[in-house]
Amino acid sequence: MNDQAGELDLERVHLALRKTTETLVRELGTPQPTPPDWSQLEWQVAKSACAIHGISGLLARGLHWRGPDHWQAFLCDQGRQIAGRWPRIQGLLRRLDDCAVQQGVPMVGLKGVALQGLDVYGTGERPMADVDLLVREEDVGRAADIILRMGYRESGTTWKHRSFEPATARARTVEIGEHTSADIKIELHTTLREALPLRTVDLTPLVFPAQARPGLNGYASQTALLLHVMVHTSGTMIFREGRALHLSDIARLCARMSPADWDGVMAIGATEGGAALWWAYPSLQLADRYFACIPPQVLELVARACPRRLHRWYRDRSLTDVSHSHLWVSAFPGLEWARSGREIATYVARRIRPSAETIAQRREFARSQPLVSGGEWSRTSQPRRILRWLLARQPRQATLQGVRASLNLPT
Repeated sequence: MNDQAGELDLERVHLALRKTTETLVRELGTPQPTPPDWSQLEWQVAKSACAIHGISGLLARGLHWRGPDHWQAFLCDQGRQIAGRWPRIQGLLRRLDDCAVQQGVPMVGLKGVALQGLDVYGTGERPMADVDLLVREEDVGRAADIILRMGYRESGTTWKHRSFEPATARARTVEIGEHTSADIKIELHTTLREALPLRTVDLTPLVFPAQARPGLNGYASQTALLLHVMVHTSGTMIFREGRALHLSDIARLCARMSPADWDGVMAIGATEGGAALWWAYPSLQLADRYFACIPPQVLELVARACPRRLHRWYRDRSLTDVSHSHLWVSAFPGLEWARSGREIATYVARRIRPSAETIAQRREFARSQPLVSGGEWSRTSQPRRILRWLLARQPRQATLQGVRASLNLPT
């Protein structure tokens, strides 16, 4: 398929991505008995959809049908890669736990660490690129020292976290999907905040256990874990980076929630005059659309709290609309989340004239993630970006690179 990876018909790619993404995500919630009737291009593009959404391992175990041999081989290989990576992550977590106990530093293993620790997923189902850790502000120096002494180096800082990568980090190659040997990065948080896109939601007080012991701890409650997964999902959807894996996380956690856990969600939703969970409707609405997993009273609660324009926008949206399966660059992604005329004006101004911090983060991302950062686009100045966007629709390079890699896979 190498010839297809040269000059691509971008509109065909866009339509194939939408079609295959929606089909595969629905297969996760409602498996069908027969395979879809796809063209050769669509079967190849479907592999990039799997990689974009982190669902190869789930499909390898959950599909009720067999596709073409090259499709089956891709899914089986991805399941093996994910399963082979987990022992490495477990070894890293054991070392972190031992060192944190010795140094008297309480840590909370976040998101994927917690989900795997609770056996929410089986071996080979859920990929993990990074290990996310939460520590108290007063412990961050000692926590960073622990990570550095384990053979890591600090690779970047954002307002959300400090990033660490192995001191002997491997050069990245142009490949698609999960790989057992890929470096395991660590992200160190002192708060759990999401900017949506201007208003910040902070879940830190809910997540950190009141009686945390030195070493790795779980979340303060299952309710806190679900809320963190939800707000993280919201943050990714704002920038059209949502993943089916995130919706699967929500669905599987919901299946484990007790009545007391749901009472905790309802109690939080009743605070701030009933508006505390104003941000929760989009992620729960999409999760319920594909997995039918949200209790009606909870969906009603968050729908009432959701700002009218945001509720209207997400009522009929698909995951494709808010993910990398949407091929085209958006000038103002997430504008629907702004809650007033002033917020809209501020957000538009920040998109047109990004801050020095935003530009620095783009450069760091382009350096550390050259294969998914957008290629030449990530290094293009803001005025040139605006000009190019005005002249013609611009494809998202991170999406396009994944598609090209999938078209180069054997058939």
